[in-house]
Parts: sequence; structure tokens; C-alpha cells
Amino acid sequence: MTGIAYAAAGATPQGGVGSLASFIPIILIFVVFYFLLIRPQQKKARQQQEFLHSLKKGQEVVTNGGIHGRITGLTDTVVTLEIADGIRVKVSRSAIMMSAVEAKKQADAPARNNTSGG
Repeated sequence: MTGIAYAAAGATPQGGVGSLASFIPIILIFVVFYFLLIRPQQKKARQQQEFLHSLKKGQEVVTNGGIHGRITGLTDTVVTLEIADGIRVKVSRSAIMMSAVEAKKQADAPARNNTSGG
């Protein structure tokens, strides 16, 4: 019985070197996640906030729901859009997704890429 106890005592790892080496893969995974997922998402959110703060009357925009309109009124939290002659809709400022010019560029891009002769 004492032979088993001596064998178990000899199998203990060497101090901090083994524990540090076991954390290196976890640290590397966190670094990869940060640069591939977290950082680009933060950059995109910052760009969206800058866009929302730069909205002006007369600008054509697209909402998250796909409504296209021209801004006729602005407050800190609400944007009034004219979607047709005399028809105005109030939406939350955070519901504005992009400018209409950017939406048109995105809509035209797949059409140019899918022009195969056949």
C-alpha cells in the first residue's frame, strides 16, 4: 500500500512552469477572438454611432425595416422621415441603418458580380 502512496507523491507537477504553460493556449484563444471578432464589431458600432450623430435634414436614409425616406425633422432620439409626398413617419434615431446612397451601392454590387454570360 505504501508503494502506491510514494508513486502518487512523485507525480506532482513542477511549480509554476507547468501551470503557466497550461494557460498559454487559453490566452492565445482570447487574443484571436479579440482581433477577429470583438475589435471589428466595436469599430463597426463606433462608425454607426458617428453616422447617427451626423444626420442632417434633407438626407436620404434607409431604416432597419427597409423604409426609404428623406429626413424632414430631427431631435435627439426621433427622426421624421418623408416617405412619399406629404406622408411623414417618425422613427427612432437608432432605427436608421444607412444612407440611401450607401444602400444603392450595396444593391448594385451583387448585380455587377453576378453578370455571367450564360
